[in-house]
Amino acid sequence: MTGIRPGKVVCVGRNYLAHAREMGNDVSSEPLLFLKPPSAVIGPGEPIVLPRVSRQVEHEAEIAVVVGRRLRRATEREAAAAIGGVTCANDVTARDFQRRDGQWTRAKGFDTFCPLGPRVVEHIDWRGLEVIGRVNGAERQRGRAADMHFSIPFLLAHISGIMTLQAGDLVLTGTPAGVGPLQAGDVVEVEIPGVGVLSNPVVNEDAA
Repeated sequence: MTGIRPGKVVCVGRNYLAHAREMGNDVSSEPLLFLKPPSAVIGPGEPIVLPRVSRQVEHEAEIAVVVGRRLRRATEREAAAAIGGVTCANDVTARDFQRRDGQWTRAKGFDTFCPLGPRVVEHIDWRGLEVIGRVNGAERQRGRAADMHFSIPFLLAHISGIMTLQAGDLVLTGTPAGVGPLQAGDVVEVEIPGVGVLSNPVVNEDAA
């Protein structure tokens, strides 16, 4: 893969207005944060495993930012300068558990629920980034960093005021509208032009 082994994976929910609305929510006045365990990370070509206990697993194509240096109580300017690179991410989610549990640890935390890659690109202008999600070649999602409710530097600065971000940590910046279900046999792709295409097959737990 890319050698990405984050100490922590910090994620942002409802950062695109259209996605928040499709889930029946509004965007928050502050970023909605949650964590995915590093054990959920897989690379390109590795299978996303559908847990037998969930009946509704969905894809979420996202722009992922790799933190380049330690950030603590950073300004937005400091945060922008600390962007170490960008890669593609899929915030795979067991939607039934997300709705049921009231918090998102189980829904977001299954093994294989954080595909990353195919590479980290440094020195890329975050303002022009776009993310595209496809399932079996059909486009389902498309969003731009310019569409985000909270900008990438704002997110990094905000998170650093809560927890210290270390070099190599990962921040997933939210998903655009168009999330949808995955089934065994699907191939799901996340593309960021200029970065590459992250592709993963989907399998049932019994077949993994």
